[in-house]
Amino acid sequence: MSRLVPLPVVVPLLGAALTLLLAAWPRAQRAVSVTCLAATLAVAVALLVQTYRQGPIVAEVGGWPAPVGIVLVADQLAALMLVVSAAVTLCVLLYSIGQRQWETGTTATPVAIFHPTYLVLTAGVTNAFLAGDLFNLFVGFEILLAASFVLITLGGTETRIRTGSTYVVVNVLSSMTFLTAVGLVYAATGTVNMAQLASRLDALPDGVRLSLQLMLLVAFGVKAAVFPLSAWLPDSYPTAPAPVTAVFAGLLTKVGVYAIIRTETLLFPDGRVAGLLMVVAGLTMLIGILGAVAQSDMKRLFSFTLVSHIGYMIFGVALSTVAGLSGSIFYVVHHITIQTTLFLVAGLVEVRAGSTDLRRIGGLSRVAPLIGVLFFVSAMNLAGIPPFSGFLGKLGLFQAGVAVGGVLPAVLVAAGALTSLLTLYVASRVWNVAFWRAPRLDTREPTVRLPALMVGATVALVVLGLTLTVVAGPIFDVTADAAADLLDRTPYVRAVYPEGTP
Repeated sequence: MSRLVPLPVVVPLLGAALTLLLAAWPRAQRAVSVTCLAATLAVAVALLVQTYRQGPIVAEVGGWPAPVGIVLVADQLAALMLVVSAAVTLCVLLYSIGQRQWETGTTATPVAIFHPTYLVLTAGVTNAFLAGDLFNLFVGFEILLAASFVLITLGGTETRIRTGSTYVVVNVLSSMTFLTAVGLVYAATGTVNMAQLASRLDALPDGVRLSLQLMLLVAFGVKAAVFPLSAWLPDSYPTAPAPVTAVFAGLLTKVGVYAIIRTETLLFPDGRVAGLLMVVAGLTMLIGILGAVAQSDMKRLFSFTLVSHIGYMIFGVALSTVAGLSGSIFYVVHHITIQTTLFLVAGLVEVRAGSTDLRRIGGLSRVAPLIGVLFFVSAMNLAGIPPFSGFLGKLGLFQAGVAVGGVLPAVLVAAGALTSLLTLYVASRVWNVAFWRAPRLDTREPTVRLPALMVGATVALVVLGLTLTVVAGPIFDVTADAAADLLDRTPYVRAVYPEGTP
């Protein structure tokens, strides 16, 4: 099974090279892209099943063992993230194909670079999930960020170039911080292999160890868009094309959250910054959702809810318990699916009504009832209305907070409940304005038909979100096992170093 581990990275990269060569044949490009992502999803499912049965699986790239060589490690957390990310990227790819066909009125792809760049982005995401050392994690971030720099400015409009420039500057600065932290970690310990660092960091003086931990948290906090490092996101994401915004919202911030989970449990398990993380989580939830309340554009509104709900994930990490981490991992899976879906719905609204500005649209429930259903189900899921997966994830986190006890966890539970209520208010306002009231301005002619691929891909993600509710029990079993392994650290370290850490 170790031979399967590199495939989620290798297959998209090979697909990117092939689609670049096929730039003059759009139909072949699409076929290759869809095939590569479908194959990646199949491999991810196989890895999830195998890691659940036997524990972490390690692949030594080039046959060189750790710590000299690069290792890719698939444990239950990484495999679960691979499955969800592959499913989401495949659905968004299908959506983008439908959108481009609608925009051109033909089957031609107007931007030949989209497919290679999108596959490179996928390879960067999967590499980050599988990275067994800090430098390879940095490489994964840089691969996905280089691709995202291209995708966020597709079309070359003035607005996209301006907001894309902000996105580039912020992420380059965070990458410099991350690389500096990696260099300091190597200088202090002589290694960047995470399994080896699990023992070597414990021997460092407390002040040095804390400084390294805070540097990594700042770098990952920017990428995860936690408060106060999140101001760049609502200005950058909404201007990109709908599929790009959707995949960014669903995945890129979650790679940052994944990095926080991995490093805080494997490298810094003592919980010294738990109080800081709880404060950050609470402020992220509340300030993010208050920003959403003030918005009049659906895309910007969803960007603020994206920031807000990152706070739930950080809350689970801060608790440093099996229940808290399990709830956090479950919420990551839920939020990847639902937040991506909402941005795809916003793209459908833009196709049907010509705008996502709530001051200009209305009456969509009558002229496009299917969009109304897709929005309503996804929005209620995000708000945490029973029995949806959003409710189950929040309930798991709240129960974990109550079990820990103390003032800060209690305040975080209250902040999470208030955030959920405000999310429901925001979703209700969008429903009342965009879907229920009479339109203030004319929408597109009723004869405008929604592209079948765009609708089909959105429906698939809505169904996936509902499936998370139906199979929440088995998923919580997987997330609980993953959380236990993360806190134990032994299964991960032994998988990389079967004979003991050198």
